[in-house]
Formats: sequence, C-alpha cells, structure tokens
Amino acid sequence: MKRAAVYGLGIAGQATASAMYAKGIGVRVGDDVESQEMMNFADSIDAPFTRVHDPHTFKAFLRDVDVLVPAPGIPPAHPVIVAANTQKIAIRSEIDIAYEWEQSRLGGARPILAVTGTDGKTTTTMLTAALLRGDGKSVAEVGNTDLPFIGALDQDIDIFVVECSSFRLEFTKMFRANASVWLNLAPDHLDWHEDLQSYVAAKQKIWANGIEGDVAIVPVGDEMICQTARASGMRVVTFGLSDADYRISDGALVGPHGHLCDVTDLWRSLPHDITNALAACALVLEAGLVERRSIASSLHNFIPAHHRIELVMVEDGVYWYDDSKATSPHAALTAIKSFGSVVLIAGGRNKDLDLTLLASEPERMRGVVAIGEDAALVKAAFSGICEIRSATTMKQAVEQAAGIAKSGDSVLLSPGCTSYDWYSNYNERGDDFQRCVQEFYKDQFNNQGSKK
Repeated sequence: MKRAAVYGLGIAGQATASAMYAKGIGVRVGDDVESQEMMNFADSIDAPFTRVHDPHTFKAFLRDVDVLVPAPGIPPAHPVIVAANTQKIAIRSEIDIAYEWEQSRLGGARPILAVTGTDGKTTTTMLTAALLRGDGKSVAEVGNTDLPFIGALDQDIDIFVVECSSFRLEFTKMFRANASVWLNLAPDHLDWHEDLQSYVAAKQKIWANGIEGDVAIVPVGDEMICQTARASGMRVVTFGLSDADYRISDGALVGPHGHLCDVTDLWRSLPHDITNALAACALVLEAGLVERRSIASSLHNFIPAHHRIELVMVEDGVYWYDDSKATSPHAALTAIKSFGSVVLIAGGRNKDLDLTLLASEPERMRGVVAIGEDAALVKAAFSGICEIRSATTMKQAVEQAAGIAKSGDSVLLSPGCTSYDWYSNYNERGDDFQRCVQEFYKDQFNNQGSKK
C-alpha cells in the first residue's frame, strides 16, 4: 500500500490517517463537510484535504490511490464508495487494516477477541475486557468504541477486544479473531444498509476468515447464526439461559468445566445481563485467556456503561431508568421485558425500522410518551394498547411520564430510535433525561416546601 484515501474525519478516520502517515503511506483525506479542525488535522499529517461534493471531485479524490478507507458512518450507497467500486479501488475498514498490521507485528500478533450482534455489543465488550483485567491481563477495547483498533496497535497491551459493528464489518477483507461471538440478530441500521439481507451479510463477515482452531460463540436456538458459524469450519460453542454450553443451572452461571458465578453475585441480573455475561465468559475461557477462578469476582465488580438501563432515581415508588443507548426497537424491547409495569418514553429519528415491535409486550405497558421526529410512528404503534401522550422537549416528556406513572412502575427512556433529531448522540440524550428527572423532583420538593 503506497497511497490511501481516508474519507470521513471523525475519530476513526483521523486515527487511520495518522497511523498511515506514521508508516510513510501517502494519505489524502476528505469529508462531506469542511471545518477548520479538519483542515488543521490534514496540515498536521501533510495530507491534502478535499471536500468532496460532486462526481468529478470524487474521481479526482481517488486518483492513483490503492485503497479507500471510509469512516464507519459512510454507507455503501455513498458516492465515494460508488466511485471507488467503479474505479476498482479496494475498500477496506479501519479494523481490517489494523488486523493486517497486527499480524506482521515484530514478536508476533497478540490475541484478538471480537463481539458483534444487534444489541449488547458494548456491554459484552466491556464485560470481556473486565474478565481479562480481573485475571491480570492488559486489554484494549477497540473498534466501535472511543479507541479505534488502528490507534491501539502501538500500545503495550496483551489482548484486543474488538467491538464489531456492521458498519466496520461491511468493508473487511482479512479480519478474523481467535474467538468471537455473534450475540443476536434483529433488523437494524436499514437507513445505512440497503436491506436486511445486506445487514446480515455484513454481520456474517465476523467469521468469513476463520481458521481451524478459532472459536465461534453463538446464541443457542438462533439457527441462522449457528449455521453461519458451522459453515466457517470454526469450533462452535453455544450460550443461553438453558440448553447451552454456557448456561444457567441451579441459580448459577456454568460452563463446560463447571461453576462460574452465582446469579445473585452478578452486578445485576436482568435476563440480558445474564446472557451477555455468559457470552463474555465463553469468549475468554474458550480462548484460554482467563482462569475460571477469577470469573466470579470480575462479574460481581463489573461497572456497566452509562445509559444502558441505568437507574436514575426512585421517588414515590416510581423507578426512573435511562436506556438512551437503545436506538432500535429490538434493544428497547429487551429493556421493556425487564420490568412488569412500564411508562415508556420512546421516539427520535427512526432508522427505517418497524416501530410496532415496541408494542409487542402490551401487558407490561402503563403508558407511552412519544418524542422526537418520529413521535407519530410511536403513537401509531401503541394505538389502543395504553395511554399515549406526546412531548416536544425532554423536560415535558418527564413531566408527562410522571403524570402517568404509579407506585411500582418503571419510567423507562428506551427510545428505539436514534437521537440525531434533538441531540448529537445518545449520551447527550441520556444526560438530558437524567437532568430533567432530577430537576423535576427538585421542583416538586421546592413547591411542596413553599406551600407549607
């Protein structure tokens, strides 16, 4: 590789361009937009910057390059991808190039574990890293995280855990992991992929380059995922609440070699917490990277990321949960199933997904507050099922939810949609929700005090 084009200058794009520059590879960079920050970055690596905006510019941007590395947010239908395909230029993801470079590392490649799935990727990646650290290993959590794989290659670490979104898998040619898990599958990102089949095909690349001795970890009962794993020729290991290699038995997580952790000792024991923990245990144990005796302590002390069914507060018998990370109906439904009586705050910008899935647990629904750009779709999904209200701000959504909730209910922000209508990302949305809940009860307290 002598010359590369990197398109999209977010975290992954800048990390890729910087790494290539450090290796002496000629780099040119581009983006749909132009900012002074991007210009300054391009200058720092002596790379020409192009704001690509028409077919002629795309052709010039790709002239004489060996490979195009698109940022994860650049979909296959984007003109720069179309132009690269037309010009027969290789298209590769950041994790793919990082994998290739790691294989030629002086002293040998380090173990790589990988996690994909529609939901639960980040938590399972974090759990896997926590299990490894609990056994004394140094770990880099990379990929669909704040640290690109390519940006971690020079770190003094023992093992990589790669969170593999479909965006990153779409353009992989060589990537493989010593052990990898495909957690689940449901429609998602259909605003990025052409259709569900394309989404599934991207996920299947997690095992496209598997070799004998690698391990594929699969959810028991999902025949499509299991068939994909078996076709790879890799060793297949199952996980699930029952009837699996890694399962629950007599109130404990167990594996082929025995007891791992009592369910009561987990940091939290919602059904998806348990399956994520089983998947992470299978990853580290089947790869031979962790001693079984360290598992229970690591699972007990695990601290999950924010905005994933995070308890905000309990007031007047009402439990308030922030699940802003749930940007698909499947993810939101997982959260809904965790509670007996729910007031749901849902909506935002839909990803061309069927939001009626949100309403598939009608017996649990006390009420719904629809928010955001696609609030009408949320209201339509719950028509005739429960009380429905709408809100035009998060503050109003909290007030409306409080007006519906009764003691024992869980008010759950689990939007089932992206946050890009009102916020920059799901973190901002979750932070705003938590702030609004706290301010709502602070105002309630102050108002009660003023009446005395």
